[in-house]
Amino acid sequence: MTDPGNPEDRQEPGDDEEALLRFLAQFGIAPGPDGRLDIEQLLGRMQGMMSAFTSQMASFGKSDSDSGMNWGFTKDVVRRLTAAAGPDPQPTAAQLDRVRDATGLADLWLDEEINFPRLSAPATAWSRGQWVDHTYPTWQQLVRPVVTQLSAALRGMMDGPGEMRAAEPMLRMALAGMFAAQVGQSLGSLASTVVSAGDIGLPLTDPGVALLPTNVEAFAEGLAAAPADILLFLAVREAARQRLFAAVPWLGPQLLALVEHYAREITIDPEALEQAIESQLNTAMTAGELENAGNALAGSLFAPQLTDEQREVLARLETLLALVEGWVDEVVSQVAGQRMPAAAGLTETLRRRRATGGPAESALKSLVGLELRPRRTRDAANLWAATRAARGSEARDATWAHPDLLPTAADLADPLGFAAEGHRPAGPDELDAELARLLEEEGKDRD
Repeated sequence: MTDPGNPEDRQEPGDDEEALLRFLAQFGIAPGPDGRLDIEQLLGRMQGMMSAFTSQMASFGKSDSDSGMNWGFTKDVVRRLTAAAGPDPQPTAAQLDRVRDATGLADLWLDEEINFPRLSAPATAWSRGQWVDHTYPTWQQLVRPVVTQLSAALRGMMDGPGEMRAAEPMLRMALAGMFAAQVGQSLGSLASTVVSAGDIGLPLTDPGVALLPTNVEAFAEGLAAAPADILLFLAVREAARQRLFAAVPWLGPQLLALVEHYAREITIDPEALEQAIESQLNTAMTAGELENAGNALAGSLFAPQLTDEQREVLARLETLLALVEGWVDEVVSQVAGQRMPAAAGLTETLRRRRATGGPAESALKSLVGLELRPRRTRDAANLWAATRAARGSEARDATWAHPDLLPTAADLADPLGFAAEGHRPAGPDELDAELARLLEEEGKDRD
């Protein structure tokens, strides 16, 4: 018979329990003489902390019942970080006129080069805050799978005695708050960098040309080109990209489905999760402190090893993004190359921006652990140029009629071969079937 008072007879906690006990000890919750937690004390203390924390977060709106993610708090972090990055005035009437004049000229040039029609919506100018408001629903859609994986990982850590499971609601809320802060910081940084609605290559909004004058001015600093030329160049790029998304209805949903599919396969690093709980949550029980914890959490939760399925999704996503941006590069070189002496230099500036980790690469890495290799964009531009030279611009653009007609990663390595013969479609595989299912579900949700 064991004696709880005898140290030799006490049951030693496992590693997972030790981590939780160290965390709870920072709130004054410690095991009794028998080495076990007082469940009533634990629940009482947690109830008080959770009540205070819930009241703080309630001011930002209702949290998700399953994950504890408070999207209102996340958006508040984005807005405050965007404001802290510098003045963010509403675009003036003069700025709006310049954006619309530049887009109007861009459309005249594009009419001569591409077969995709103009957009019905007029071009517009956004502040950084307006970019946040317009793109936020799509970011929620992309990040939700990661939140689900975080919740599942936390539940796995809490498997054990009842007192361990009793801590889960508090830890889930705090961890969701930390990740919300990380998302907010990532989007706040992105809002200060993007120059247009589609700058990162993903369809974050309905098709439409929108430029951010404040960020365009920041982008232009230090460049030799005249500000008017830079605005026109960016307007041509954005108009071409948005026409493509509008004319190819499967393209945008396919890109987003690939990102979501990758995020659903995310593996959470259990050591990083435990360290976050032990080292950060001891002070992160107010909205302000959660922001600091979220900053420390950034980039540390995702396990470095990829699954085979993630590698396949990543390869497809990289290829499709490269094809979109490479097509834009090729079209812009045709319509602006001879008309704008500064076009070649500005294109190279954007390529260097991608190579050093542009807005898309930075945002997707911190939000869903997705590390892209943008170097394939130049290969894609060469392929589209070769296709135009061999078979004309109509054949180049007709390739977007169906995903099975698009170049593959292998085609990017042999642009002349694709230009001469095009891509011979293969039968659908398991990933194609899974993406089709995701797109069908998304369509039902919208209905």
